[in-house]
Amino acid sequence: MCGICGEIYWNGRGVSEASLTPMLKALERRGPDDGGAWIQNQVGLGHRRLSIIDLSDAGHQPMIDNELSLVFNGCIYNYQSLRSLLIELGHEFRSHSDTEVILKAYRQWGMDCVTRFEGMFAFAIWDDHHQQLLMARDRFGIKPLYYAPVEGGVKFASNTQALLASGDINTEIDPIGLHHQFTLHGVIPAPYTILKGIRKLEPGHWMIVNPDGQMFKKSYWHLMAERPVGAENLSEEDWINRIHDSLKQAVHKRLTAADVPVGVLLSGGLDSSLIVALLAEAGVKDIRTFSIGFEDVPEEKGSEFEYSDQVVERYQTIHKKYLISNEEVLPRLPEAVDAMAEPMFGQDAVAFYLLSEQVSQDVKVVMSGQGADEVFAGYFWYPQMAEAYENLTPGEPPVNAFSPFYFDRTHEEWLAMVNPKYHVHDVTSEWANDRLSEPGATTFLDQVLRLDASTLIVDDPVKRVDNMTMAWGLEARVPFLDHDLVSLAMSAPESLKRQDFKYVLKKIARGIVPDSVIDRPKGYFPMPALKYVRDDFYQWMRDVLTSDAAKARGIFNPDYIENLLANPESESSFTAIKGSKLWHAALLELWLQRNVDRYIS
Repeated sequence: MCGICGEIYWNGRGVSEASLTPMLKALERRGPDDGGAWIQNQVGLGHRRLSIIDLSDAGHQPMIDNELSLVFNGCIYNYQSLRSLLIELGHEFRSHSDTEVILKAYRQWGMDCVTRFEGMFAFAIWDDHHQQLLMARDRFGIKPLYYAPVEGGVKFASNTQALLASGDINTEIDPIGLHHQFTLHGVIPAPYTILKGIRKLEPGHWMIVNPDGQMFKKSYWHLMAERPVGAENLSEEDWINRIHDSLKQAVHKRLTAADVPVGVLLSGGLDSSLIVALLAEAGVKDIRTFSIGFEDVPEEKGSEFEYSDQVVERYQTIHKKYLISNEEVLPRLPEAVDAMAEPMFGQDAVAFYLLSEQVSQDVKVVMSGQGADEVFAGYFWYPQMAEAYENLTPGEPPVNAFSPFYFDRTHEEWLAMVNPKYHVHDVTSEWANDRLSEPGATTFLDQVLRLDASTLIVDDPVKRVDNMTMAWGLEARVPFLDHDLVSLAMSAPESLKRQDFKYVLKKIARGIVPDSVIDRPKGYFPMPALKYVRDDFYQWMRDVLTSDAAKARGIFNPDYIENLLANPESESSFTAIKGSKLWHAALLELWLQRNVDRYIS
């Protein structure tokens, strides 16, 4: 919905409009409709607005309510019911925005207000009475919130570019972040990033910053994956009906909490097709849908139009589809990288960037199918992991059943890949094992799905969709990550997660989504040129990795890179889940050149 930023100092330094201006400029594309700043001595808040709810000036931010000042990014889907409750409790409103609901909710319940919010959000409140800056992030981290401890203070923003533009940021590579980046499938779990000087608030957490420099974080929500009491009395049909009802509610919430039209990114897969079907089932007319495709390669098709077209025909949606040639893609890659708050290996990041450019000309809000694969066990590696766990020897760590099917590289390969000055112990295996051993999940597969839904998805597809859509002032909503729906799905019997890929969703979709879409092989948002690296794409990656900037930075072992360049399509040049290692290396280097080097004098 927006972009937020701010600063607080405790060393006597004041905040000025000049210090917020570079951050606001870096956030402008997230919020092209309006902007504002609020400054009081050592504290400053900035905001760029994408107007979705209450399009009037009453929704302007920063929003001030006596001693409270707020900047907010996201959408509170249940804001209308909360507003009614707060009015009953004696609060008065001057707008119809969800922003003001956050302010009144904080006044009524303090930071416990976050437990009442249904939606996606990142916000910061300056409480002048308590002299505290309070920040919070939604349960699944759908909306980003980065912060940077600096001398005598701390800065925060919706993207790293805003923090880097503000200056005084430590831009050294963080070895822990580097290890996660290249082993954990491009994911750097919070609070780490690839840079030592920038951190991110964990999903489902709030943080308090005091003017004396003390910082305190607290988790307000934790996803459970246990069978509820009485689950043994529920039939398969009972579970499917419950999940179906919850999914319908999730879609409905994301449709009604907007004062502008809402479209759907229709990939041709089951998830986005089901969203369209549920909207139609709810009586929505003239559904706007959008699809994108790329050039084929011999090994892989570049579009899924044959499936999305069937959904369009069935529901007579107002549809637009875009076919992008490789000649058009390559010149736009640097732009897409500029929009990445962190390096993103997923090849569909560029696809979402180019699609969002087109979609933003028609609508301001879209729904997307992200999260369905992780919540409803839609990937081929889940049954492989479950089987591997059953074959572990007693006492063997659970990560040993996870890493062979998910990690992009072993620790040994990572050591061979990067400069020895960045070497650390196997922090990724250690982190993953700790997470897979946490209480609150009944089976190993439950642990894996919970890890995926609560952490891995946050810094892979969810972040990708937020960054690429917001780069064009387009808000993406993800009904499959409704926290009530996810909690229900996680509590379902393992038999519903192991019978077939996305078994529950297929049962729900049968009869309302074309059978050919339901029964098709698992597909991905395809961009084959970034997987099978050839011709101009190969030369571009070679140029990036052999540039003077790359050599001076010296992240990678030159022999490792030369081997990838010599054998870009060998079996060893692909990860366990079929990503191009050459693309990974080139992407990180280009991201650093485009987003970090520009701010280093």
